[in-house]
Amino acid sequence: MNTSTPKPPAGAPIPGSSYKPTDIPRRTVDLPGAAPRRPEGYGAPASAPAAAAPVAPAPAPTAPLASDQRRLIVGRDISLNGEIGSCDVLVVEGTVEAKLRDGRSIEIAETGLFKGAVEIDEADIGGRFEGDIIVRGRLTVRSTGKINGSIKYGELAVEAGALLNGEIGKYTPAAKPAVVPAAPAEAAPAPAALDPIVVDG
Repeated sequence: MNTSTPKPPAGAPIPGSSYKPTDIPRRTVDLPGAAPRRPEGYGAPASAPAAAAPVAPAPAPTAPLASDQRRLIVGRDISLNGEIGSCDVLVVEGTVEAKLRDGRSIEIAETGLFKGAVEIDEADIGGRFEGDIIVRGRLTVRSTGKINGSIKYGELAVEAGALLNGEIGKYTPAAKPAVVPAAPAEAAPAPAALDPIVVDG
């Protein structure tokens, strides 16, 4: 007598099916900041690239950084001659013979010498300056500072021991000329009638 239980008949495989009883469905995990992934065969072909996650724009800077300033440093034992333009901050530790216009600031170190003309917003003189200097804002002269020449300043701070020699005065911005309305043109007077000149011959 046979006591074994009969096995159910194995069904014929469905044509085109690749399912096997040992196949386990895969689970995908989405990482934060990465584009979501779909398993192959769900909605898009396997060769389609995943869409990139949108990138938030970087915040705009609220104030200009100090590195944005155009800065020129003339080091010790270096000489510079000429005209300096497009310079926000000039630091002089060596020797400069130049003309500087429309800068923001000049700093002359104890070892520095500047010869020439300067028109600037602020100046800090710890070395020597020879020439014409116009400071629209604050002029600071350190105890080691020496200025020879024409000096105009908006505000002046001088430490004990500093030397100022030359014409010194307060800076006053040039006043804009007032516009005078044109007066209506008056009729020019008619020339007086001249008497004829008679010459006896």
